[in-house]
Amino acid sequence: MFRLGSSSQTRAELLKKAGIEFIQQSIDFDEESIISTYPKNFVYQATLGKYETNLKAFGFSDYPLLVADTVVTSQGHILRKAKCESDARNILMTQSGNITSIITCMIYQSPKLKLIDISSTDYIFNNFDMDDLENYLKSGEWRGKAGACMVEGFCKSYIKEVKGFESTAMGLNIEVLKRFI
Repeated sequence: MFRLGSSSQTRAELLKKAGIEFIQQSIDFDEESIISTYPKNFVYQATLGKYETNLKAFGFSDYPLLVADTVVTSQGHILRKAKCESDARNILMTQSGNITSIITCMIYQSPKLKLIDISSTDYIFNNFDMDDLENYLKSGEWRGKAGACMVEGFCKSYIKEVKGFESTAMGLNIEVLKRFI
C-alpha cells in the first residue's frame, strides 16, 4: 500500500483497476510558478514540486509516496488547463486533426526505491466535429483537464492512431509502476 499524493479521480481509478492498494491524500502545488517552454521539463518541474510538497507533509516512512503530473502538447505548444470556455475551444482546436502528445511524469518514493519516470503517449486525432465540440464545451467536462482533453471521453471517438500506453495519457503509467512495486 502507498499514498497517492494526487487528488485526481482518474489516477485513483487507474490504480483501482490495476488492483493496487493505496490511500489518497495530497497537498496542492501551484504549477503557475513554473516557467518552461519544454513540455518534458515542465511536467518534471510540476511533478517535482508536488513531490517536495507532499514529501514535506507526509514523508514516506509510513507509506511510500506516489505523485504525478501530466502535460498536453500539440503543434509545439504546451496546452495547460483551460481557464474558460473560449480558452478550452482554442486549446481543443489546436489538437483537432493533429498529433497531440500527452506526457506524464511520476515520482514514487519508498524506503528502498526512488523511481522517476517520464512517459509519453501520442494521439493522432481526426478533425473534431464542431457541434460535438460545442456540446463538450457546454458540458464543462474539460474543466481541470490538461489540454482540456479527455481521451477516455470526448476525444476518444476522434482517435485515428495511438502510440503509447492509454494509462500514461490518463495521468499515470501503470505499466511502468507495476514493474517496481
